Amino acid sequence: MKQRKIPLRSCVVTKEQCPKGELIRIVKDKEGNVFLDLVGKANGRGAYIKKDLATVEKAKKTKALNKALRTNISEEIYEQLENIIKN
Repeated sequence: MKQRKIPLRSCVVTKEQCPKGELIRIVKDKEGNVFLDLVGKANGRGAYIKKDLATVEKAKKTKALNKALRTNISEEIYEQLENIIKN
């Protein structure tokens, strides 16, 4: 039986290549709205971050998501990330 290829994506904070399922996608659409894409299929510029609280904290400090999405990321997005990781 042929094995399926597992898609890999890079975390914008740690630069690690991980399977897509271990990451959370943050998207900026054409209108400039930034939101979490839990399905992974929303249109727009996407950035992936590991499901790890330390990585979210590092992203806040280094503003890695701001750079990757070329926009200002609100505190609300970071809170949503933390809630998803904790649950």
